Amino acid sequence: MAFSKDFIWGAATASYQVEGAAYEDGKGLNIWDVFCKEENSHVYSMHNGDVACDQYHRYKEDVAVMKEIGLKAYRFSVDWARVMPDGTGKVNEAGLAYYDNLVDELLKNGIEPYMTIYHWDLPFELQKRGGWLNPDSVQWFEEYTKVLVSHFKDRVKNYFTINEMACILCLGYLTREHAPGWVVSKKEAFLIWKNLLLAHGKSVRVIRNLSPESKIGFAACGSTYYPTFRGERVNGFTGDKVGTGVTKEDIEASVKLTFEVTSDNFRDTLFNLGLYSEPIMKGQLPKGLIERYGDHLPDFSKEELELISSEVDFFGLNIYQGCESEMTADGPKEIKYPEGMPQTSMGWNVTPDCLYWAPKFLYERYGKPVIITENGMSGNDWVSMDGKVHDGPRVDFLHRYLLALRRSAEDGTNVAGYFEWSLMDNFEWFFGYSKRFGIVYVDYQTQKRILKDSAYLLKDVISSNGDCL
Repeated sequence: MAFSKDFIWGAATASYQVEGAAYEDGKGLNIWDVFCKEENSHVYSMHNGDVACDQYHRYKEDVAVMKEIGLKAYRFSVDWARVMPDGTGKVNEAGLAYYDNLVDELLKNGIEPYMTIYHWDLPFELQKRGGWLNPDSVQWFEEYTKVLVSHFKDRVKNYFTINEMACILCLGYLTREHAPGWVVSKKEAFLIWKNLLLAHGKSVRVIRNLSPESKIGFAACGSTYYPTFRGERVNGFTGDKVGTGVTKEDIEASVKLTFEVTSDNFRDTLFNLGLYSEPIMKGQLPKGLIERYGDHLPDFSKEELELISSEVDFFGLNIYQGCESEMTADGPKEIKYPEGMPQTSMGWNVTPDCLYWAPKFLYERYGKPVIITENGMSGNDWVSMDGKVHDGPRVDFLHRYLLALRRSAEDGTNVAGYFEWSLMDNFEWFFGYSKRFGIVYVDYQTQKRILKDSAYLLKDVISSNGDCL
């Protein structure tokens, strides 16, 4: 079968990227508020999210746009410091009221809210206490989750605990591309990794206790691999012949590279999908980790691994590209992309095959429904002379990727939903406003929203449940 009748068609954003209102209504500082103002930060031209897309004041307009597109769901995140300015203790009722208004407006328009509890904007007051390096962060996150779920359990029935632990860890505490911009040792990095995993587990248990009927997952990212295609390629482009022309050995190589730690490169290891998925989904460390990094790893008790692997309802995957691989005499190997490989304006390779194979591998390995929590592309978009935004490359990108995802579903993968990234152009972290991911164009000077051609494609896809692809 293709996409199920109850398939979740949505789009996603993150609080700091779209909300603005950085200093209004009692909100506390978060690490991005501070990081973007630091002269030595990596943020493009010192852009910041002070105003962003002003969704804080324009949420009704944005929900109307979602309804026009036909979205069934909206994945948004909560700014921790907007709700709890100090990170713990006092709750800011005005902050909760904003999310009340957003959730109520979504429900009023028949759009299901999917709440991401944490998408990178840690309260600055907690960062001053060590942030995720402090083992107390597990309890901070537990308290924060209790505040949200206690308040929203009557209306929000779907939660993502933490978005992209790999980016939090690697970009925030190793490369300094993201807030807080710290550089830590390998031993400290693995302590942060453990604290994030434990915080996820605590959050799952809080949600289970307070709202047993809710569905829970997390939004993972990491390097995913797919087997090389050993047959004829159509137009020299991947994605046209997915599901045939591959060998069992190359599939085995892709699985090993995706879920096992096979590299001595530390950055590559931090972006290994198995580093996060294996503890959460199986309660175990990924193969190869102890052999390569045993001297730097913290200890895990049996009880801690049980906490980390508290049962989730689905696996959320943020995926934009994949890596082609093969099995060689020396073991699994990533295949270098040829010169001239199609790329987005981020420099990311266009590889539709990944949206066939990654969900398939995840479902076969963990047995949980897979939700694509982010997928999309950055483009060099502008308003044309006719007043419209003709983002042809994104239309083609989404068509290819969604075809691959549909083929995966047809071949037995339990794909439960797809959230396009992003609903609208927004603050793209250390790229500032120089990159546009949205299917809705945002004029940052006037805050005018314009549906791009890709939005109309997605509208057709949703109305036909993917049959128009």
